[in-house]
Amino acid sequence: QTDGRTDRRQTEDALAAGPRRLPLLPAACAWRMSPAFRAMDVEPRTKGVLLEPFVHQVGGHSCVLRFNETTLCKPLVPREHQFYETLPAEMRKFTPQYKGVVSVRFEEDEDRNLCLIAYPLKGDHGTVDSVDNSDCEPKSKLLRWTNKKHHVLETEKSPKDWVRQHRKEEKMKSHKLEEEFEWLKKSEVLYYSVEKKGNVSSQLKHYNPWSMKCHQQQLQRMKENAKHRNQYKFILLENLTSRYEVPCVLDLKMGTRQHGDDASEEKAANQIRKCQQSTSAVIGVRVCGMQVYQAGSGQLMFMNKYHGRKLSVQGFKEALFQFFHNGRYLRRELLGPVLKKLTELKAVLERQESYRFYSSSLLVIYDGKEWPEVALDSDAEDLEDLSEESADESAGAYAYKPIGTSSVDVRMIDFAHTTCRLYGEDSVVHEGQDAGYIFGLQSLIDIVTEISEESG
Repeated sequence: QTDGRTDRRQTEDALAAGPRRLPLLPAACAWRMSPAFRAMDVEPRTKGVLLEPFVHQVGGHSCVLRFNETTLCKPLVPREHQFYETLPAEMRKFTPQYKGVVSVRFEEDEDRNLCLIAYPLKGDHGTVDSVDNSDCEPKSKLLRWTNKKHHVLETEKSPKDWVRQHRKEEKMKSHKLEEEFEWLKKSEVLYYSVEKKGNVSSQLKHYNPWSMKCHQQQLQRMKENAKHRNQYKFILLENLTSRYEVPCVLDLKMGTRQHGDDASEEKAANQIRKCQQSTSAVIGVRVCGMQVYQAGSGQLMFMNKYHGRKLSVQGFKEALFQFFHNGRYLRRELLGPVLKKLTELKAVLERQESYRFYSSSLLVIYDGKEWPEVALDSDAEDLEDLSEESADESAGAYAYKPIGTSSVDVRMIDFAHTTCRLYGEDSVVHEGQDAGYIFGLQSLIDIVTEISEESG
């Protein structure tokens, strides 16, 4: 957990220094603001933070953005905000750390690129902390997707190639790129090739299909509403992937029911149909998104929610197996820790009275980067040498063991439709446990156990 006092001191120091340019990013995006933007009610001498797409978002329809290395932000939904501010203490280890609220606005530069910028809420200087965005990609860099075998994404070009490509495409009609994006959105399983030599994690700074789609939709919504509104509240949350070099992420939609008590008849019917036609109705869980690094082929595999809805129970089990398989072998050392965390979470939820986590997801995260196994008393120099060696293909002969604070993480996310008797304005008050969510957890425990036993 972050020390709040340290965060606040860093924040105050950063804000006192006044605005400064962010390195390696187009200055026009954040600092050449239109007169209308400059005239907004913004705290004087505050440093805006240029928000980036969060490249490891694999599911959900709400746009998640990168605030800094350890912090993400997403549009504030009152119910979700209320949940994070009042959640039971024993649930905190199974949810992202809540870090506060910021004001987010968008600006269009002279090239008509849209940028999102976060500011502290008026009167609140404790939420926008110091930030280093030196690792962000230039905005002019375009993603190029090709419909080759396995739908492989082209490898990274040199800066000169990108400038030349950008100028060329500026002269072309925009409909061709839009067609590519439309094809991309319809592709339910994609493979992105990364070079096998060198540091894999440094090559994963591209937007995955789902994060790109959500980011575009969010920008479009804000642009359409700009004449009436250009100030939105976003909540700040812990970036659960920040501790991993090559995050492998599984987003599971939990429970046998997805619609909230406030859903319209049409919305409820639509959500019921989705549950009935997927594994949600049978086992209380379905795949909502996946990103997994396959070391054997040097590819990242993405699976979206549309493919997840089509899976049978056996297909769900195979997808789970694929998530823990690196293309060479099953990462069996992860299964025990996952089972332990799932069992702990189930026990915690069984003690929660009247909570219903409708449409909530469960994230499972581990590091696709593997480290050679070392003795527990190895010194820092040995670990550094092994880290460099593991980047080479020759390191494949070693027995591997992940090194880090945690080999695998399990967290609940997305609480826009959560309800509890503490929320006095709700029309429906539920009693007892969230049986649908707990049923899904037990199914997950059973399937991971099966995979572990069968692979053993």
